[in-house]
Formats: sequence, structure tokens, C-alpha cells
Amino acid sequence: MSQVCLVVGAGPGIGHAVGKAFAKEGYGIALASRHPAKLEPLCEEIRRATHRAARAYAVDAADPASLRALFERVTAELGAPEVVVYNVANAHKGRPTAVPPEQWLDDFRCNVLGALTCAQLAATPMREQGHGSILFTGGGFADEPSAPYASLSAGKAALRSLTYTLAQELGAHGIHVATVTVYGFLQVGTHFDPDRIAAAYVRLHHQPRGKFEIEVVYK
Repeated sequence: MSQVCLVVGAGPGIGHAVGKAFAKEGYGIALASRHPAKLEPLCEEIRRATHRAARAYAVDAADPASLRALFERVTAELGAPEVVVYNVANAHKGRPTAVPPEQWLDDFRCNVLGALTCAQLAATPMREQGHGSILFTGGGFADEPSAPYASLSAGKAALRSLTYTLAQELGAHGIHVATVTVYGFLQVGTHFDPDRIAAAYVRLHHQPRGKFEIEVVYK
């Protein structure tokens, strides 16, 4: 089986671009989201452009059981992921006092706990192999919170903190944990073109042990 990159929270933006970028590096690609049918055209584009395997998978990032099932399916069909990219974001608009507690919890499950679950699932085989990368898509709201996006701001701040603690724990095992903190809105043909941003994920993965960056600020 080939090297495998799993993108959780894939879509037509960064997720697709990251999958395509790693396919060009020779990786088999697994794209996962709640709506896998929408990923099929993206997988076909990756297969056509790179001649690498690319498959779509269903997952609910807020459900640990669904994530476990995803990792089991990908490992059985493509191989254990060497690169796991968590690109999920629940981005409900709402100021702090207007967001119901249930929404705060739902968003936190997607934006943070799902990332932690993926890291826990990826870490065991990566420890055995002595290498691998767990990469998160962060956002500028982690450093510059926005009241209209209170829950997302809190989630991105928590995700950034989680990244640093995971990096401290797993770096000693050769596992590169990092975040790409994107300050801006995606737009093809600009500095914030998803393909340009995807290159940061590939660069992080190829950094040698001892020179791991924990955060790339893309602005």
C-alpha cells in the first residue's frame, strides 16, 4: 500500500487542495466529510490529475465512534495514514451572549474534540512507525477573536492550544503536530488561493525531526 493522507473535513477549498498537493507527492488520498457524494468529483479530479488513489468517506467529526470507523476503513482500504489533516470548522454566527449553550457545546465537539480524537487515533500507528504528521487548519480568530463569531473564535483558540500540547507530547516520538493559521478568506487566484495554502501543509510534513515548526501563520 502507498503512503496515505487523510483529510477530515474535506471540501472544495483547503481540503481538496491539500489532498491534491499530497497526491502530487505520491500519496493515496482519503477525503472525508458528512456528505461524501459531494467529494466524489473532487476525488475524480485528483485521480485524473495525479494518477493516485483518491476515495471519499463519510464521517461525523463530532462523533468519536464515526471517526474511529473512518480510520478503520481508510486503514483497511488504503493503509494507515501517514498524514492526517483536520480541516473541520463549525462556523455558526453569533455573539457570546446570543449563542445557546447547546450550540457552544456542539461547536466545541466539532472544532476541538474532533481534532483531539483524530490525533489520538492517528498517534498509535504513527508511534509504531516513528513518524507521521497531524496537521490542523487554524484561523486568525485564535489570536484576534471576533464577537460575531464568538464560538468559532473560542474553538480556534482552543485548537491552537491543543496543537502546542500535542506537539510537546508527540514530537518526542517523531510525530509532527502543527497548525496552519489562516488569516483571511479563501479566494482563487490570490495569496489566499487554496492551492497556495496547501503548500504550507506539505512543507510542514517534510520538515525533518528536530526542526518541526508548530505553527505556520498564513497571512
